[in-house]
Amino acid sequence: MKPNIESAEIKLEFLDEYIYPENVTFGGTKIGGLSGVDFADGIYYLIADDPSEPRFYQATIDISNASIDTVIFTKTVFIKDDFNFLDMEAIRFNPGDNSLIISTEGHINSGKDPIVFSIDTMGKVKYTYAIPDYFLANSSAKPRHNGLFEGLCKSYGQNGFWVGMELPLENDGSEPATVKGYYPVRITLFDNKAGKAIRQFAYPLDNIELVPKGDFAVNGLTDILEYNTDKFLVLERSFSSGWGTHGNVVKVFKVDASKATNTLNTDCITQEEIIPASKELLFNFNTIKGQLTDGIIDNIEGFTFGPTLPDGSKTLLFVADNNFNKLGKQLNQFILLRLVEKL
Repeated sequence: MKPNIESAEIKLEFLDEYIYPENVTFGGTKIGGLSGVDFADGIYYLIADDPSEPRFYQATIDISNASIDTVIFTKTVFIKDDFNFLDMEAIRFNPGDNSLIISTEGHINSGKDPIVFSIDTMGKVKYTYAIPDYFLANSSAKPRHNGLFEGLCKSYGQNGFWVGMELPLENDGSEPATVKGYYPVRITLFDNKAGKAIRQFAYPLDNIELVPKGDFAVNGLTDILEYNTDKFLVLERSFSSGWGTHGNVVKVFKVDASKATNTLNTDCITQEEIIPASKELLFNFNTIKGQLTDGIIDNIEGFTFGPTLPDGSKTLLFVADNNFNKLGKQLNQFILLRLVEKL
């Protein structure tokens, strides 16, 4: 296990964990499948990965004395759509027009395209964004099922937002294996006014760390945050079967895309043709297993900048998607980290 890194700019420190009870119903729905979170004006927005009832929640999360005191869900909002299928993965509040931006992976095996769309706070769809053709389900670039739009964040300049893929397009490369390799995903900038993609860079995923004892393993990008121009925090989560409740490896990387090639109009992002973003490990959740419930690092899929602490440091709040416990014991897990920016 690699130790956490203190970069020249920032470091992350563990503060607290909070487990929300399982099988709690609110607004006629079971709380779970929390795959994305955002914080704005004192409100937390949490997206539920539940295609049968597309929805998001509003919540208040009391963070004081560098700990999570309470998580209280206050509102359930159903998405009023005619998309036919929504596998929603991320949500961000757009202060420009008080809307919410949502990403969905679609359902590639059924020919259903991924979507990025905007809704008002009551769940009514306002508009959808035009996406490059190579992301479409039937594209010759061959997007992978459950491997498309997973991470989402506002751009640092607030004029748009970035969308990150979970897995590489087949045309771009293989999905991560247990050996080191080049596993590139595309992170794409969409402009709010233009309503379309205007820039993109390649991000190289890590290999799978745990050799599976079963027949399945995966590593992918699950969320992103831009903390300065072309500077990102990227969340990767791998899962290896056969390890029970300890099959997840979750890491946060510090990423610099300032020198990366713009791959928006590049059909195949081979390592020989482009310069990907650079990355370095910032935080490995394995280093805090002993401080977590039953030593479990669950299926952490979303994170957001949280409130500023009294000492002036920022916080990051992470949330786990418990898959509604369909795959065995999982947790509605919230983890709080301190983000220390060095002067």
